[in-house]
Amino acid sequence: MSVTHDQMANAIRALSMDAVEKAKSGHPGLPMGAADMATVLFTQVLKYDAADPHWPDRDRFVLSAGHGSMLLYSLLYLTGTPGMTIEEIKNFRQLGSKTPGHPENFVTSGVETTTGPLGQGLATAVGMALAERMLNAEFGDVVDHHTYVLASDGDLMEGVSQEAIAIAGHLRLNRMIVLYDDNGICIDGPTSISDSVDQVKRFQACRWDAVRIDGHDPKAILRAIRKAQKSDKPTLIACKTTIGFGSPKRAGTSKAHGEPLGAEEIAGTRAALNWTAEPFVVPDDILSAWRKAGSKGKRVAKAWRESKLGAMDSARRAEFERRLAGDLPPALADAVRSAKMRLADDRTEMATRKASEAALGVIAPAVPELITGSADLTGSNNTKVAATPAISPENYLGRFVHWGIREHGMAAAVNGMALHGGYIPSGATFLVFADYCRPSLRLAALMKTRAIQVMTHDSIGLGEDGPTHQPVETLAGLRAIPNLLVFRPADQTETYECWQAALEARNSPSILALTRQNLPAVRTTFVEENLSSRGAYELAPAEGEAMVTIFASGSEVSIALEGRAALAAKGIPARVVSVPCMDLFFEQDEDYRRQIIGTAPVRIAVEAAIRMGWDALIGDTGGFVGMHGFGESAPYKKLYEHFNITSNAIVEAAVQRLPR
Repeated sequence: MSVTHDQMANAIRALSMDAVEKAKSGHPGLPMGAADMATVLFTQVLKYDAADPHWPDRDRFVLSAGHGSMLLYSLLYLTGTPGMTIEEIKNFRQLGSKTPGHPENFVTSGVETTTGPLGQGLATAVGMALAERMLNAEFGDVVDHHTYVLASDGDLMEGVSQEAIAIAGHLRLNRMIVLYDDNGICIDGPTSISDSVDQVKRFQACRWDAVRIDGHDPKAILRAIRKAQKSDKPTLIACKTTIGFGSPKRAGTSKAHGEPLGAEEIAGTRAALNWTAEPFVVPDDILSAWRKAGSKGKRVAKAWRESKLGAMDSARRAEFERRLAGDLPPALADAVRSAKMRLADDRTEMATRKASEAALGVIAPAVPELITGSADLTGSNNTKVAATPAISPENYLGRFVHWGIREHGMAAAVNGMALHGGYIPSGATFLVFADYCRPSLRLAALMKTRAIQVMTHDSIGLGEDGPTHQPVETLAGLRAIPNLLVFRPADQTETYECWQAALEARNSPSILALTRQNLPAVRTTFVEENLSSRGAYELAPAEGEAMVTIFASGSEVSIALEGRAALAAKGIPARVVSVPCMDLFFEQDEDYRRQIIGTAPVRIAVEAAIRMGWDALIGDTGGFVGMHGFGESAPYKKLYEHFNITSNAIVEAAVQRLPR
């Protein structure tokens, strides 16, 4: 007798409730309710080879509702994904397991992106779907797959979901299909107590196709997906389901959402589902049917390698594979070196946002995988150059994305493009709006994703727009995120170096904090080494034994140099250390850190932001010249004087601390 759909779906339900029960922690309701749509997707639709979860042309599956992680772990085990054993299922939510509480792509093979913060998976998937269309336009049908998302009520309530679906609808990302687990339940109870949105109409208003179906009818699920695959728009399939399906007393209630069912309820569920196997046991015939489903893509993957990848000419294939591997072209280093040699004799004052534009003009032609964009601030962020024409729904061959005023959606989609592979994406906005992006920035750092954000107007130096737009605490908040590289270059040369360092940081996301106001050149001698990649370096030595070390970043480095000169005039030898990336500096070896921090008895830090973070360099007794509260609206030079971020303030802070 052949294995039925119900039996295969019930295997997911049983494993999920057993794992949550053993862990005494987790969310059984979603896996039990969504098991039917997942079974249809993985057995009849999804293009994948379980034995090779990194096959480039696989369909992507994103469990945006990451709290229902046992759904995904069950699927990975049942289909035979390497590393996902029954022991890992038993170790759900335990230290060192491959089954953490929420899916983590850096822990578990077969997980496309880390999810858990609701809405992030959906928004990240938009970037994956965009990357697929762009690579298809560039390389042809060697890239030809879909992006599927399983989203919950909570995903669609989060604000980032609106930004994401608006982007996908506008760009007509028709290879994106969202299965909405419409179970009508949230933690507090029925969703009706807090939400009245008609999600189908909402998605339709954003230029999606959207339909409602019975999420427990496998034929209806399959029909809806097949129709969606033929659409010229992205598609939402609202699957009406019962949370905790099969549970006699908890199905359809919030009690099924986020806690173990308990032994008695599990026994009742087993009876209701006619599941007689012991906990963590999947009958051989059912497991065999699942393993067959997991292996059927092997033939498709083999054919892809032979008929599509194999059909590419050698140079084009080498470029495609280089891009997917994430290896940078040698032309990058050559381009930066040539620019630095030219800049050694250039004393032009320039805002670092304009320096970044110049750098992109050189780097973008050398690095064809670099994608730029802006959240409706293109003329201010300066991220669109000749080599990065805009993409559109009619033309995916461009390299610049107009994200609209959707910073959060942009940051999540940039993560998705990076995770998909083939591109090094970057977005752009004002630095003060980093807080709109923060959940996505944090996930990028957690996932070790090479995603870059250009954030301009980085201090009170932006001037008249005032304190609403002047970031004072933002740099400290971003530097607090582990593995997020925050670059703040001081001039043109450092800007080139910071771009190069960000591109070379394969396992870290980066932010380039750039000025609105013009800055003088502080690097006036060509140095082959990328000094900024060390995080901090001695820019100007003391004349004699240093009594003062002045640390500064970005626009305040030139003020630090003025302070050094003023101290020298008083007979006080001082040195200046430029700190373009505090995060990278603390990664250097101890000898280098000691050398750069130096032995001067007085240490001063200068930055047009709050002090937080600088004590690691200057100690709690060091001097700080910077901000101590919010800014004001005025021309920027007046603001620097008003807040006493001046060379005189540096001298005063140093003299106060010199030994008597």
